[in-house]
Amino acid sequence: MLEEEVLAEFRASKALLEGHFLLSSGRHSAHYLQCARVLMNPDRAARLAVALAARLPHDIRKQIGKVVSPAMGGVIIGQEMGRALHVDAMFVERPTGTFELRRGFALEPGDKVLMVEDVVTTGLSSREAIKAIEEAGGTVIAAAALVDRSAGAVDLGVPFFPLVALNFPTYAPDELPPELAATTAVKPGSRAQ
Repeated sequence: MLEEEVLAEFRASKALLEGHFLLSSGRHSAHYLQCARVLMNPDRAARLAVALAARLPHDIRKQIGKVVSPAMGGVIIGQEMGRALHVDAMFVERPTGTFELRRGFALEPGDKVLMVEDVVTTGLSSREAIKAIEEAGGTVIAAAALVDRSAGAVDLGVPFFPLVALNFPTYAPDELPPELAATTAVKPGSRAQ
């Protein structure tokens, strides 16, 4: 799937938003990709997951034993990636502020895991999820995401395979351009500040 085809999926589902947004990372942007909207259609979610799975090198793909994603944003794409790769999918969540496996999910020592996200901006959630997976006994051999908002700049400590890498500018609160500073930020993400 080409970048323009991926963005067409976001536009078709009204998931590419424009305005003033406060991202989960704490940074601000004039663009927001609402992955929940693009993934709400099961056929579209499956198409995107199959395309993302195809981005993984064969030697990595054949080693993957489990898919683990961070809740909330990664749950749907994680499930679809499990389906595309024919492996179990589970998620980590933050009941007390730190990611952990719950709901009876468990990893065997040495399970080879693909960590899957919806969107990566700074990589904070991804690195936290990877740490939780490793603490639970898994070995994260790669990470994947629908969208890399860092346009290739993020380092997750493992090979990272996004479906699309975009460079929508993001800003610290004290470096907002005048057009964003003049409006109130909307926080559509799932993580509390």
